[in-house]
Amino acid sequence: MKERFTRWDPVDHLHTEEDQLIYLNACLDEDPGDGSLVRAALGDIARARGMTSVSRAAGISREGLYRALASDGNPEFATVMRVMQALGIHLRAA
Repeated sequence: MKERFTRWDPVDHLHTEEDQLIYLNACLDEDPGDGSLVRAALGDIARARGMTSVSRAAGISREGLYRALASDGNPEFATVMRVMQALGIHLRAA
């Protein structure tokens, strides 16, 4: 019997705001220090909520948002903060 694999997409599991925050916090905890997991998590959460509406709320073109949050993207901190604000996510220090 031949095995079939499908690509796992976290967006399929980010149905509620609570799911999204748990996911983002896990990525913050596990990020290797280069922001790659945080960037990926923000991209996944934005896709779960709808890239068009998030990009409008952040004041960034949809294509620009995809580029900034892509695996090879390197968004400015101001862009990350605008995306987080558009998602209603607040950064806190502990």
